[in-house]
This record gives sequence, C-alpha cells and structure tokens, in this order.
Amino acid sequence: MQRAPEMQRALVLELDVPSRPEFIAIVRLVVASVASSRRALADERVDDLKLAVSEACTNAIEANRSVRPTAPVHVEIWEAPDRLEVNIEDSGPGFDPEKLEFPPPVTDPDRLNFERGLGIPLIRTLVDSSAFVRKESGTSVRMTVFGGPVDGDDTAAIYIDVSKMRDLPPRQRGT
Repeated sequence: MQRAPEMQRALVLELDVPSRPEFIAIVRLVVASVASSRRALADERVDDLKLAVSEACTNAIEANRSVRPTAPVHVEIWEAPDRLEVNIEDSGPGFDPEKLEFPPPVTDPDRLNFERGLGIPLIRTLVDSSAFVRKESGTSVRMTVFGGPVDGDDTAAIYIDVSKMRDLPPRQRGT
C-alpha cells in the first residue's frame, strides 16, 4: 500500500514518557482521546488501538531497560485525511522483525510453554497497518488505523502546554 505524501500528514501530538510501566496507561489514554475525538472510529477500533499501543509501549520499555534504562519512550501521533498513525520509539538494541520466532498456533500443546512473544502478533492483528523499523538508536513501531476525521473536519490541532502546570497551586483536600 502506498503512503500518502508527507505534506498530507500532520503531527498532532508528541510525547516523551519515562520507561516505566505506570506510564503506559497515560499513553494509552492520550492516544484513545485523540483517536476518539478526531477520527470517525467505532469504539471497538479505538479499544484495539489502545491495546496495540500498550503492547508497543511495553516492548519499548523493555528494550530501553536493556540498554538505556533512563531513556524515555517517544510517542508521536500523526494524522492524514484518511487515517491516524501512532509511532512509538525506543532506544534499545533493536531487532529484526523478520527473524522473530512466534509462538506455535493455539491448538498446539507446545503453546502452553510460551508466556511471552504475543505483542507483535497482537499489534499486527489489532491495527490496519503496522511497520517495525530498526534504527541505529532503537526501534520504531508505526501503527495505522484508517478512518476519516470526525464531522469531516481535519483542520484542527491539539496543543497541550504543560510547561505552566508546575506553577499551579496544589489541590485542596476535600474540594
């Protein structure tokens, strides 16, 4: 399938999160919020994307821990008129997706010996298109779901300025 020219894609949101499991939920919620508010996707498709993002983030955290434990997981959300793309990058040693050994089919009794290794097959199943790109500084996982913009409006952008949040007074208890 041919990708749309780069000028038709727009960066919607960019996020770096610490390589710790408790931040997976934040990434999942951000991606789901963007997907459900900006794309005409069924709730089930948004749920599929959330699970794929969880798997990609888990893999990125594990990859970072093996080489650069303090490196963040980098997340980008891009959109084009017909799709939403989520890119998750790690700073790990990288891998060749063509050389991965996948668990045997669920009907094979040896499957019971596999506790891991289902993340990439899940990602490939849950999104419309996926790409695993080995880079010098880690791996990039691009996941795409197809669906037009909500109400046909693809001109809006999301801007989040969290730089001033630390200046906010703490919440009062009981309010």
